[in-house]
Amino acid sequence: MKVYYYKIKYKVRESGRKRVLICKVIRNNGFKPGDLKFIITNDEEIKKINKEFLGHDYPTDVISFRMNEGNEIEGEIYISIDSVKYNSKIYGNTVDKELLRVMIHGVLHLIGLDDNNDKNKRKMKEEEDFWITKY
Repeated sequence: MKVYYYKIKYKVRESGRKRVLICKVIRNNGFKPGDLKFIITNDEEIKKINKEFLGHDYPTDVISFRMNEGNEIEGEIYISIDSVKYNSKIYGNTVDKELLRVMIHGVLHLIGLDDNNDKNKRKMKEEEDFWITKY
């Protein structure tokens, strides 16, 4: 797992500890961690990605791209720190906790979970909450 920064000054705290947790999330779901990249950026940049690849003309907190098939998880997870900061205020979380939530959320997408309806959203939230308590 590697963390990259694009057009921001924010730095992820405790990245090693987060790396360990992310690997546990992947392994617990029957997969093997592979080449996983987290790209931390801003709303402007993630909006461009969201529009180009998903056809949505608005920023979001996280977008995941799986780069392979099979048991090993390789991919890129783009995170807007602007949206993370905004959501942390709405949900009463610290920025660090909200960042961890979206990191987990992005990984859950890579292993096949979706949040396209209410039932799946609840399942995704339960998984996020479970892993945050393990942190």
